[in-house]
Amino acid sequence: MEAALVTILILILVLICTWKVLNWLWLRPKRLERLLREQGLHGNPYKLLVGDMKEIAKMRSEALSKPINLSHDIVPRVLPFDQYIVNKHGTNCFIWMGPSPRLTITDPDLIRDVFNKINDFNKPNIYVLNPLARLILPGLLRYEGEKWNKHRRIINPAFKMEKLKNMLPLFAECCDDMIGKWEEMVSTNGSCEVDVWPFLQNLASDVISRTSFGSSFEEGRRIFELLKEQAKLISTIASKVYIPGWRFVPTPTHKRVKEIDRDIKASLKDIINKREKALKEGEATKNDLLDILLESNHREIQEHGNNMNVGMNIEDVIEECKLFYFAGQETTAALLVWTMILLSRYPDWQVRAREEVLQIFGNRKLDVDGLSHLKIVTMVLYEVLRLYPPIIGFGRKIHKDVKLGNLSLPAGVQLLLPTVMVQHDCDLWGDDAKEIKSERFSEGVLKATNGKTSFFPFGGGPRICIGQNFSLLEAKIALSMILQHFSFELSPTYTHAPFTVVTLQPHHGAYVILSKVKI
Repeated sequence: MEAALVTILILILVLICTWKVLNWLWLRPKRLERLLREQGLHGNPYKLLVGDMKEIAKMRSEALSKPINLSHDIVPRVLPFDQYIVNKHGTNCFIWMGPSPRLTITDPDLIRDVFNKINDFNKPNIYVLNPLARLILPGLLRYEGEKWNKHRRIINPAFKMEKLKNMLPLFAECCDDMIGKWEEMVSTNGSCEVDVWPFLQNLASDVISRTSFGSSFEEGRRIFELLKEQAKLISTIASKVYIPGWRFVPTPTHKRVKEIDRDIKASLKDIINKREKALKEGEATKNDLLDILLESNHREIQEHGNNMNVGMNIEDVIEECKLFYFAGQETTAALLVWTMILLSRYPDWQVRAREEVLQIFGNRKLDVDGLSHLKIVTMVLYEVLRLYPPIIGFGRKIHKDVKLGNLSLPAGVQLLLPTVMVQHDCDLWGDDAKEIKSERFSEGVLKATNGKTSFFPFGGGPRICIGQNFSLLEAKIALSMILQHFSFELSPTYTHAPFTVVTLQPHHGAYVILSKVKI
C-alpha cells in the first residue's frame, strides 16, 4: 500500500514537472504569440527553446566581424537583428529571446509611459536570459518595489549637485594626472599618436575610485580589472541560449565568474568595514560617496528603527559599491571617448568648444561657476550622447497583464526601448538625424525633442540614472581640461567599430594624433 502511494506521488510529481516544462517551452510562448499577433504585432514564428537566439548570435557575429565606414549609422552594427526585424515587419514587431517574446517600443509616448509606470514595467529583462547578469548589473539597477525605494532614498544624497561640486578638485586632480602623461608623450615632437581609450578608462576609474572611496586608482585597479573581466565573460554567456540551471554546471567560465565575484566582494567588504570603524571612532569624514552613503544609511536606521527591514546591510552596501565602480566608470569613459572621436572628425566643433573653454577659463583651473556657462561644450556632449548613447537600449519585463497605449500586453512579454534606434530616427530628429549637429541642443533638451521622450541616454522616469549629474560633470571637466592643453585629429590607423560590452565602446581603440595647444 505504501509502495503504491509512493509510486502515485512520484507519477504526480513527474506529471507536474512535465507540464511545467511543456508550458514553459511551448504552450506559454505559443499563447503569447497568438495574443500579440491578434493585436497586429509581427515577428518570426516561435522556435522551440531557442526562438530567434541563433539568428541574433549569427547576425551579431557577422556585424562585429568587420568595421564600418566613418558613419554615425551604427544601428546595423550594434543592433543588427533588431533592425532587420523592424525593416521586415515594421515598428510594431517582436523577437524571441528564447521562449520569451520581446516587443520593440519606438513610439516616444509609449516609451514615456514605460519609464513612468515603474510598477507595471519592471527591469531588467536580461536576468530572465541569464541570472549571472545580476553580477555586473548590481544593486539599485535590479531592485524593484520597496527595496528600490529604500535604496534610492538612501543613495540620493550622495549624488546631489551640491555634494558633487565639492568633488571638483578630485575630478581635476585625476585629469591632471592623465594630461601629464599625454604631455610627456607629445613633448619630443610636439605631437604623437595615442590610443586615448585606455587612458580615458583609467581616468574614469581613477575618478570613481577617489570620489567613492578616497583611494587612488592604484588601489582600485584590481577591482576594476576584475569587473571588466567579469563583464566580458558574462556578456559572452548571455549571447547564447540560456538553459535553466546551466549556470550551476562548473564550466571553466562559470567557475571564473564566481571566483571573481567572491574576490570583488571580499575587497569591497574590507574597504567598507574599515570606513565603518573609522566613522564609529569619530574620525573626520572624507565626504566621498561611500561616507555620504554610510551616513545616509545610519540616518535611515535611526529614523525608522533598527530592524532587518530598515536601512542597508553590509551585502547591500557592497552591491551599491559595485554599482559605483562599474556604472560610474563605464558610462563616463564611453561618453568621453566618443566625444574625442567626434571632435577629431569635426574640427570646427572642436575649435568652437576650445574657444569657449579658453574664453571662460583661459589656462587657469576650472571652477563650478565657469562650468555652468559652458554652453557649446554641453551641446557637444548631448549630441554625442544622442549619436553614441552609452546604453544602446533599456529592457523591461511585464509581470502582470497591462495596457500600453492601444496594446493589451500579457504577463511574460519583455520590452526593449532601443535608445540608439530612437535617437537616430529621422522621423523624430529630421533628415540629418545620423549627422552631428550639436546646435540642435542650443536651447536645451526639451526644445530639441519638442517635449517628446526621444532622447533618453540615461533612461527616464523615476528610475532615471542616479549618476547622470556625476557623469556629465566629470565629462565637462575632463573635456574642458583636454581642450585647454591639446588639439586632436583622427589617426589614419583609427578603425570605426562600435560594439557593446554593457556600454557602447570602440572595439579597436580610439587612435588620435594629439598636439599641444599653444596659448
